[in-house]
Amino acid sequence: MSLLHSAARAVFRFLLGRIGKIVATPVRRHLFAFEAATHNPQVVQDALLHRLLSAQSDTGFGRDHRFRDIATYEDFCRQVAVAGYEAIEPYIARMRQGDFNALVSDGPVRMFALTSGTTATRKYIPVTASYLADYRRGWNIWGLKAFRDHPDTKLRPIVQVSGDWNECQTEAGTPCGAVTGLTARMQKRLIRWLYCVPACVGSVKDAAAKYYLILRLSLPREVAMIIAANPSTMLALARAGDREKEHLIRDLSDGTLSPRYDIPATVREAVAPKMRKRHPQRAKELEAIVNRTGTLYPKDYWPSYCLLGNWMGGSVGAYLRHYPRYFGDRLVRDVGLIASEGRMTIPMTSGTPSGVLDVTSHFFEFIPEAEGDSPQPAVLRAHELAEGRNYYILLTTAYGLYRYHIHDVVRVTGFHNKTPLLEFLSKGSHFSNLTGEKLSEYHVTAAVQDVVRELNVPLGTYSVAPCWPNSGDDLTPYYGLFVECGDLPSPAEAARFARRLDQRLAELNVEYAAKRESQRLAPLRVQLLSAGTWQEWDRKRLEKTGGTLEQYKHPCLIGDVQFRTTMPVEQEVGPEQSGKPPVACARS
Repeated sequence: MSLLHSAARAVFRFLLGRIGKIVATPVRRHLFAFEAATHNPQVVQDALLHRLLSAQSDTGFGRDHRFRDIATYEDFCRQVAVAGYEAIEPYIARMRQGDFNALVSDGPVRMFALTSGTTATRKYIPVTASYLADYRRGWNIWGLKAFRDHPDTKLRPIVQVSGDWNECQTEAGTPCGAVTGLTARMQKRLIRWLYCVPACVGSVKDAAAKYYLILRLSLPREVAMIIAANPSTMLALARAGDREKEHLIRDLSDGTLSPRYDIPATVREAVAPKMRKRHPQRAKELEAIVNRTGTLYPKDYWPSYCLLGNWMGGSVGAYLRHYPRYFGDRLVRDVGLIASEGRMTIPMTSGTPSGVLDVTSHFFEFIPEAEGDSPQPAVLRAHELAEGRNYYILLTTAYGLYRYHIHDVVRVTGFHNKTPLLEFLSKGSHFSNLTGEKLSEYHVTAAVQDVVRELNVPLGTYSVAPCWPNSGDDLTPYYGLFVECGDLPSPAEAARFARRLDQRLAELNVEYAAKRESQRLAPLRVQLLSAGTWQEWDRKRLEKTGGTLEQYKHPCLIGDVQFRTTMPVEQEVGPEQSGKPPVACARS
């Protein structure tokens, strides 16, 4: 029976390989076309802008901005101002009522992609045929290049975490949610077998239930790639597997799905055929891992060639320091600077947050970071950027975004042929500026990461925020590092961390150093919180903004000077050791 099974698998893999070659042919054409475009980005971008404006000239936005009169890039700049969501919101409001031509010419709109809601209320981005074509092309190029660089992963099982594409509906009945959920539903039948997690799982709202179901579906298979844009999702998945190991092993052995998890009946029914098969041998393998190591982590139950696909840059990059514990030495490949508004970069190598600007999908412009607050900033094209400089990125797309200021700050790390390589640094709105120090989330995450590595402290969730003393003779403002007691359990350790972090911020930011030297800023202080504070704070914040768990990003810099008054600070510790006894931290 085992020989028959092995033969069947061999035939299946042969057929899958043949099918894979057929499917990969158009993707290879996209990859070759993209590579050719990177040699002459200016010509490619000029032609793309002309096509976009011509296609959208008869939309409401196109008529209001006289697209038919635009002959040059200079005309475009005169007639369309750099703006954020507020410029298209009136047109989006009409689209929510069913008037799709208000903003796009290739209606109907399949859905509205909702932004994460981490910086403001959620925004509606129309998902049209053009949107989906650009989205798929970017992912196909990323995937084919990843398979070429890591051939062991080719045509092997993939775990991809997606969201709910139909969280809610507009007044006209158009679905709104996560575009990842829609594209998961639209996967070709020929390749759907490769994906361990069916699209219906995206509709599971309870985080613990969703992680459990993903693991229950994927643990029986030799997973070669895990894709979840946010590394915090990766860690949550890994920790869930260890926390629920007894139930997972039992369900695998018995061919069941535990009733203790909040999984909708429709989803249970959809995955029922996959649950009925028993996996006693796999259950024994996992049980042996637990007996040997005491834990159940992906580094022990999935192959060594398994590739991790997630963001590596900006504030989320700090999560990567926890990867060795759970994933061992598995390689990480950044999925690119991608948001509900569109894909901006395509990483071409693993182990770096840098990616090539996707000049074939959208028209891009850039504002130098130093001119971010200027009423009339200089605006540059992709071919005008300089290596080592930071910029705000603007998008013009085929689905209604024009000179759209997404408030992402990127750094040019080099060039791929003649096209810039960009690394995401931070959201531009994630700045704090009490006395001219212009502290960014990038400065904070880089400094914390350096100090964590230097002092070998396993720091968990944290945020830095400005603080103002409300009593005493010295009313000089300062910054607070808000962490839970268990991360820095004694005043001595907290004082040492505060002192070194204050120094590192000054080394990374000359303005911060100048304000500290002139005593316009007092030294940074650690704010010790009771255990479990951040988990509850993040839950309430996510509930308030209406974002999704997969998209949520904990802010590492909070600019609100009243923030400290809202937090249950158990003790404040400055860089000087106070000599006070350790605080007895409350436990959640």
